[in-house]
Amino acid sequence: MSASTSAQPSSPAPVQQPLSIEQQQQIAAAQAAQAAAPHYNPPTAAPQASASLYVGELDPSVTEAMLFEMFNMVGPVASIRVCRDAVTRRSLGYAYVNFHNVVDGERALETLNYTLIKGKPCRIMWSQRDPALRKTGTGNIFIKNLDLTIDNKALHDTFSAFGNILSCKVAMEDGSSKGYGFVHYETYEAAENAIKHVNGMLLNDKKVYVGHHIPKKERQSKVEEMKANFTNVYVKNLDPEVDDLEFQEMFTKYGPITSAVVQRDEIGKSKCFGFVNFENHEDARTAVDDLHDAEHRGRKLFVSRAQKKNEREEELKKLYEMAKMEKLSKYQGVNLYIKNLEDDIDDERLRQEFSVYGVITSAKVMREEKQGTSKGFGFVCFSSPDEATKAVTEMNGRMVGNKPIYVALAQRKEVRKSQLEAQMAQRTQIRMQQVISRVNILFTLIRRTAVPGIPGGPGYMPTAPMFYPTPGGFIQNQRPVFPQPGMVSRPRWAQPLQQPQQLPGGPLPGPYPQIPPQNFTGVPMQGRPTRPRQPARGGTPPQAGRPQPTAAQPVPAGEPRGVPAQRGAAAAGRGGYKYTANARNNVPAANGSQSAPSAVAGQTPLTAAALAAAPADQQKQMLGERLYPLIQKQQPELAGKITGMLLEMDNGELLHLLENQEALDLKVNEAVVVLRQHATIAEDGSA
Repeated sequence: MSASTSAQPSSPAPVQQPLSIEQQQQIAAAQAAQAAAPHYNPPTAAPQASASLYVGELDPSVTEAMLFEMFNMVGPVASIRVCRDAVTRRSLGYAYVNFHNVVDGERALETLNYTLIKGKPCRIMWSQRDPALRKTGTGNIFIKNLDLTIDNKALHDTFSAFGNILSCKVAMEDGSSKGYGFVHYETYEAAENAIKHVNGMLLNDKKVYVGHHIPKKERQSKVEEMKANFTNVYVKNLDPEVDDLEFQEMFTKYGPITSAVVQRDEIGKSKCFGFVNFENHEDARTAVDDLHDAEHRGRKLFVSRAQKKNEREEELKKLYEMAKMEKLSKYQGVNLYIKNLEDDIDDERLRQEFSVYGVITSAKVMREEKQGTSKGFGFVCFSSPDEATKAVTEMNGRMVGNKPIYVALAQRKEVRKSQLEAQMAQRTQIRMQQVISRVNILFTLIRRTAVPGIPGGPGYMPTAPMFYPTPGGFIQNQRPVFPQPGMVSRPRWAQPLQQPQQLPGGPLPGPYPQIPPQNFTGVPMQGRPTRPRQPARGGTPPQAGRPQPTAAQPVPAGEPRGVPAQRGAAAAGRGGYKYTANARNNVPAANGSQSAPSAVAGQTPLTAAALAAAPADQQKQMLGERLYPLIQKQQPELAGKITGMLLEMDNGELLHLLENQEALDLKVNEAVVVLRQHATIAEDGSA
């Protein structure tokens, strides 16, 4: 350690001298007693249930696998964990190794401590689960003025003769020793024994100070007391030719001193400053008062109380902040910030532009350091706030050259940054509120896309149990076909057109739908008694499951609902039934001019009577099953959402859409516009 540290008043060291015969005998006796005892005694604080070791001073690249390979040679390892940062996942430089028994932990601590891992010696100690032992500091000693070559192992070997060591560490910075370290003994008596025998001794030809460690909080609480009773003096601006002897003679006349050292570099050249430690505070105060600003060898000396580095940095920081605040208060309200300046405007031109508004104390255009080109902004300082306010009012936005300039009161960078952050946060909040309000309006429409049975909706189950007729329709006295477990059910819309099978008595006229009516359950419906059917001409038996004709809409036997009128007329000779001319379910001829939506193969057109006869909870599903295929032809990707939006309309309007292609196209286009607006709002909100 440097001589400046040894000269501090808080730790006066005895005059350097070699060890006496009595001290050598005491150290030899202590080492002999240590050798007679067991070589290593585990600390009482070590856990007995599981041996957990702390491994520190690790390289950031060390992993659990490397440690396992190293410690598993000693004994079976229970677990290993390298502690890492929660965010970056970078190693914190220490780890914990858990053995199954304490004996293996003792062996690892004895044999692997200070072993090189990735070129760095690791430091192993028992893991203290209870932090009380660490916080109390019992048995912890502080050693300073260590030689820079002393490392953790050398320090451990030196102090292990006086008791069981829990932790031993030399303070390091950038891979080199800082000249001091710490040794934590298991007992207070061992720490006292080490202080008694090592304090003032020579270690590698350097006298060391050893004392009880004082926590930082307690040291800071004694700072004012140390300031009032200082004995260590700092002297700078010395002549390079001044040596230690001449330096000591300069201060001897003020009182007895314990040390006086001029600091030198590696080659022995003077650094032109040094430290003097007096025995009495009054002598140190007198020397500071007399020699400060005095001349020695043509140089004015600076003499003051010696300060530690962190104390000096804090004091300089406070002085800098005070000077900065004083400067800001001095120029508050008179210093203007001007930006958007042309590149050819210099300091003189800037002063001329603003000189008409008052007395200018300074005007400067900021420029690049290397190129010297203008940064496009500058500052103008007036003598009074009134003049500055007038200049801001008149010059802000005025054309100077070919560009309008921006003029405002100059602000500190921190203040301007905080204001901009507040403005951005406020704008973001307002924008988010607007987006949320617009999204809430459309959210209901989007949420209503969850229509049971529509592809893409949450209620759609592509494998829901359903029953299916035979390819030729339902045959009399034949039970409906239900899917067996494991069968893949088919959707109830857009079935491909299949060729009808031949039935006894002749072919089945027209394409037969691939799904039964909505209310068909395979058994007679409640409240609607079935009527016996008469065999049609030609011997074709009546078929079970066919839709029954009503009085308002008679249907010929053997004909399904919704067949073209020509087929109904042709079948009238066989069954005596025919369609009315204005029936809702009458499908126009192929050469008709009406703009009804084209029927989907495999589906029966939906009539108002069939819709009214269906249960209320199935009406929307029936409409959705017929709307979805028509919408899918125009908008395949948005068909599910558009269908759900349209189903919010009345059933009468939906029936009108099924009959009028133009009205359906209009509603589909409106729904597409709404969905695109919602997508745009969502993208703006996420941006």
